[in-house]
Amino acid sequence: MTTTRAVIKNLKPGKFCVIDGEPCRVLNVTTSAPGKHGGTKARLEAIGIFDNRRRSIVKPASAEIEVPIVNKKIGQVVAIMGETAQIMDLETYETFESKIPDELKGRLKQGGEVIYWILMGRKMLVQVKG
Repeated sequence: MTTTRAVIKNLKPGKFCVIDGEPCRVLNVTTSAPGKHGGTKARLEAIGIFDNRRRSIVKPASAEIEVPIVNKKIGQVVAIMGETAQIMDLETYETFESKIPDELKGRLKQGGEVIYWILMGRKMLVQVKG
């Protein structure tokens, strides 16, 4: 199970959601006043974590939306090859390659430890540990 469900009106900026099958970080949630013949609507604006595309949806405020389960792990940098880094998980010793985010460029060192997240089966580097 890689996702759970949450009510749209309860999501806050900085939290995660899934829109069009893509994990996203919530930027803004606005709700409208209930109308004469309808319930409150919520507009959720988010940005894709892996593709940086802006997405928005409008649904009833009480509707549920998928929320990815974030698995936080620690790894060690085995090698740095241009824009990608080879990381070894410190628990399972599996290795994988991941794109180096702009905010971590120049800060990664071979042999150094990093914190990475697994969202919906995809891995992303988050910060340098230490």
